[in-house]
Amino acid sequence: MIRCLAIDDEPLALKQLVAYINKVPFLELASQCQSALEARQFMEHDTVDAIFCDINMPDLNGMDFVKSLVSPPLVVFTTAYSEYAVDGFRVNAVDYLLKPFGLQEFQRAANRLRERLEEKPLNSQLSTVNSQPSTVNSHDDTIFLKTDSRIVKVSISDIRYVEAMSEYLKVWLDNQSKPIITLLSMKKISEFLPNHFMRIHRSYIINLTKIQEVNKNRVIMDANTYLPIGDLYKDAFQSYLDTRFLGK
Repeated sequence: MIRCLAIDDEPLALKQLVAYINKVPFLELASQCQSALEARQFMEHDTVDAIFCDINMPDLNGMDFVKSLVSPPLVVFTTAYSEYAVDGFRVNAVDYLLKPFGLQEFQRAANRLRERLEEKPLNSQLSTVNSQPSTVNSHDDTIFLKTDSRIVKVSISDIRYVEAMSEYLKVWLDNQSKPIITLLSMKKISEFLPNHFMRIHRSYIINLTKIQEVNKNRVIMDANTYLPIGDLYKDAFQSYLDTRFLGK
């Protein structure tokens, strides 16, 4: 069983959250709190495996509450404000539920909690292959991107490459003919991508595992996608190739 703490300053939202927790067989409600301060007091004397936490609360918001915890449990944020999504993943949230959400969405978040807990013993024994730090943990394969009026969950392993387009980015995914277009900078998204992504041009970040061929100053991702290698990024990309090149 996963012991959970439900936190929301709105009584109706908290009641719904508690009802959803009680509907999931592997979740156990440890307590419910109407403020982050109340939750902090509870956690001084008890422990939980996970918290479902609203963000926009008086006195102490949910984001700052989680940041203040020395050893935070797994976190699923719940909020009506979509602009908090990226901030949620900076504190390694397992999921982000945008209000109003239904039982099916809640169930998916609960399943991710269970998967994360099952992964913990394995991941604690793994060492990183590359010493370069990454904002995204090795077992967290998702980011959230805002496109139009929606927030879309994206599996990082599905990203083929990212293309800059003025103030926007095109995020090209496996098995999708159209990209996700989001208002974001190359610098910002690179903070959330792991080490097997590399910038090869001022307009392109590629998933190195998706390369099919390198031909002169171009990276071929598939039969229809040829991406240029910029002069500023050529040496770094060549160094990557040299570490994996088996020819003479």
